[in-house]
Amino acid sequence: MKKDIRFVRNIGISAHIDSGKTTLTERILFYTQRIHAMHDVKGKDGVGAFMDSMELERERGITIASAATFCEWKGHEINIIDTPGHVDFTIEVERSLRVLDGAILVLCGVGGVQSQSITVDQQMRRYRVPCLAFINKLDRSGANPQRVLDQLRQRLGHTPVALQIPIGLEADFQGVVDLVRMKALYFDGDKGQAVRVEEIPEALRETARIQREALIDAASLFSDELTEAILEERPVSEEMILAALRRGTLERRITPVLLGSAYKNKGVQPLLDAVCALLPCPADIENEALDMDRGEAPVRLSSNADDPLVALAFKLEDRSYGQLTYVRVYQGTLAKGETIVNVRTGRKIKVGRVVRMHSDQMEEIDSIPAGYIGALFGIDCASGDTFVSPGLSLTMTSMFVPAPVISLAISPKNHKSEIGLSKALNRFAKEDPTFRTHTNPETGETIISGMGELHLEVYVERIQREYGAEVTVGAPRVAYRETITQRAEFDYLHKKQTGGSGQYGRVAGWMEPLAEGDFVFENQVVGGAIPTQFIPACEKGFRECLAKGPKMEFPVTGIKIVIHDGASHPVDSSDLAFQQAARGAFHQGYFKAKPVIQEPIMKVVVETPTGFQGAVMGSLNQRRGMIVGSQDEGSFCVIEAHVPLAEMFGYSTVLRSLTQGQAQFTMEFLAYRQVPQAIAEELEKKAAAQKKNVA
Repeated sequence: MKKDIRFVRNIGISAHIDSGKTTLTERILFYTQRIHAMHDVKGKDGVGAFMDSMELERERGITIASAATFCEWKGHEINIIDTPGHVDFTIEVERSLRVLDGAILVLCGVGGVQSQSITVDQQMRRYRVPCLAFINKLDRSGANPQRVLDQLRQRLGHTPVALQIPIGLEADFQGVVDLVRMKALYFDGDKGQAVRVEEIPEALRETARIQREALIDAASLFSDELTEAILEERPVSEEMILAALRRGTLERRITPVLLGSAYKNKGVQPLLDAVCALLPCPADIENEALDMDRGEAPVRLSSNADDPLVALAFKLEDRSYGQLTYVRVYQGTLAKGETIVNVRTGRKIKVGRVVRMHSDQMEEIDSIPAGYIGALFGIDCASGDTFVSPGLSLTMTSMFVPAPVISLAISPKNHKSEIGLSKALNRFAKEDPTFRTHTNPETGETIISGMGELHLEVYVERIQREYGAEVTVGAPRVAYRETITQRAEFDYLHKKQTGGSGQYGRVAGWMEPLAEGDFVFENQVVGGAIPTQFIPACEKGFRECLAKGPKMEFPVTGIKIVIHDGASHPVDSSDLAFQQAARGAFHQGYFKAKPVIQEPIMKVVVETPTGFQGAVMGSLNQRRGMIVGSQDEGSFCVIEAHVPLAEMFGYSTVLRSLTQGQAQFTMEFLAYRQVPQAIAEELEKKAAAQKKNVA
């Protein structure tokens, strides 16, 4: 049986932390009979929400990884992705919105538009995703849907159109008035499953009439038929209003707003009706791929299941029985047993198992037609790869991956943990593009980098739980360096006589600061004062001193060494003797050249709402930062500063608390600069204390 793509909806549920996304998904699954019992996010019954399948998610009551599921409502098939709210897991929202056609923006009836709502809205804009807004938690004290509508307009720049008004608020919240049908809806039964339709209460009739006029007025911009009906004072049908609202929603020019309380089981069924009536089906969305054979020329994809295949792998999961690859099929059909091509690698792949996901459970299917989301087993690929039918060379554009902003050092406690840690790091780096890992060549530590302290904290906990690896986590050591500030001469004789052949070598010359580069060695010896065969030994001796500087044992950089004189012995001179002579000469000249410690300086760019500009600048100044410039971009202000890396640890948390979580920052290496005297003395004290402890 061929499926009608017009009755398919691919939607995401995204919002600020604790707005009720997962609870709403839980209610949707219950009303569409995908699950037979509802549980809470912080499951007092010990079960937890169905979509939070990870043990850590259930304990913390937060969503960490996006989860996919599907359900049916009034003849429509709805694929849903529940996404995290924390900014640290932003990649999960990013990759979900990349493959979805529409979204539900959940807003708290008390908190309104919060920082992460702004971030999520920016992501929806990036991928041009049409959305509905659902104002949740109207049963809580302080709930004010009118204020949230105003914030949608002012803070997010949307044109909100209320489709409902509440019947009572806070503890008196009983139901909603549907302004399209002009009926009052109440949700009866212990789980709110029975929707009772009544006449509008007398006290609300006038408000409902005024609000309905505003609704029709907003919708009429998108329908000539509706405009004519208003002008000719003919009755306006529900179908005319919904058709106009749908057009405005698809063009992202209006945002229909619905009300309810997911926790109290009120308002969820009308939201499902609105998803089916107003959000796009896959055929409504224009999707483009790039033709690699024609210089990346854009090609419009059809949503026809009979055309050649184009599908995008948007998320990977490592399961105990192999890699699970989530795919969205844009064109054609991805069927079991067929051969497909990975455009990035050019490799042909035979499709084995094809499944549909229902949180962490799966259902075997034969194929995934255009417009659907499914998953493949045992296919080796990376997140963002495009799969096509043989003969095509189209690729989907990749998603935006933000750069990591924080790092930690991590080390295993024993050999068994070392194996577990290595497996975990390989897996997580493959699954999550914002999680990076590398070894610091200067300290030998394994460094993990991510989007924030919570992000790394969760991964460390997963390494310990899922891989049984005992690890020690430390703050990463800043890679300090040493260098010299003036020219100094050396003349060193290495002479050792212990019976038999001794050691003899004399090296003379000077060292001076180098403007660019780490080390330059120059030989100006004339007349064979040092025989030519011993010159490389001298260079080797000097180089060996660079790894650990005499001052504080940090690597030495920015130094030029010139040798111009020396002496040798026909019997006692050797490579070893000249290496030792060079080492002695380095130590002799180094302290005369006034060495200093340098630290890495980072270029930090903070984007913050203008109201917090002063506080952000103050926080950067406190961190020895130098403000280079700031400029206003709409309601946001971009501040650029040069700040020492040592002062930036923990800054993400400080910045969030300073700006109510609305600011974000990026950080990249700029240059090495001299450490102020007071800090240098502090470092010397620490180094001395460490040496004492080791001794």
